Amino acid sequence: MAVLEGVVAFESLNKTDVFNGTDTGKYNITLKLSDDVADELKAAGVKLKEYEGVPQRKFATKFPPMVVDADGQPFKGQVTFGSKVRIKYTLGKPHPVHGVSPQLAAVKVLELAEGGSGGFDEEF
Repeated sequence: MAVLEGVVAFESLNKTDVFNGTDTGKYNITLKLSDDVADELKAAGVKLKEYEGVPQRKFATKFPPMVVDADGQPFKGQVTFGSKVRIKYTLGKPHPVHGVSPQLAAVKVLELAEGGSGGFDEEF
């Protein structure tokens, strides 16, 4: 099992993700990655996307992932946008078109970002 750190861009850890109105049946987290982490994933055959010049990758699982706080206690609530996390994951088998798929196993919230409202003022 491998471990990496990143910053949360999107997450669906408490319930399965819905894409275009259809439930995917998967829990996931998309992380913004440092260049070093991105290079390691690329070397393992994992394909990445970029947003505003920052490498990103989605990690998914069919099963509810274990989510804990920095002290290892069960985390309750939503892991907000911009939170710093450490994840455990495994790599699937290589696919000729889609590359290697990383499977999410667990999430440790290192620093929870404040708010999570997307930057809008509460009174907006």
